[in-house]
Amino acid sequence: MQKLKLEYTINSSPSVLFKQLSTPSGLSEWFADDVNVKANIFTFIWEGVEEQAEMVSSKENKYIRFRWLNGEQEDSFFEFKINQHELTGDVALEITDFANEEDVEDSKELWDSQVAKLKHVMGL
Repeated sequence: MQKLKLEYTINSSPSVLFKQLSTPSGLSEWFADDVNVKANIFTFIWEGVEEQAEMVSSKENKYIRFRWLNGEQEDSFFEFKINQHELTGDVALEITDFANEEDVEDSKELWDSQVAKLKHVMGL
């Protein structure tokens, strides 16, 4: 598995962006077709296929980390981190994910398209 770290500039306040990253309603607008949550278990639905992830840690307006429940490996997680530049106030979304070496480019393209959708639903 190869670790991916991707960064995107998002012209939004950290609190508005965090809602899109951490709530079922926010995530279902750009990340998955539908999202349900019970306790800390998020069920993501894509084209009728369900994948479950546990929200293992978060800090409001800073980051949220999910661990895939079907993952065989320890590093089977993805994380959204919100970075705000101290001087300019620019907000960046940093995504950490993992992919098999042969899937790295596909994963990057998928994240690019998902983040483009996120910006669109946020009106950016």
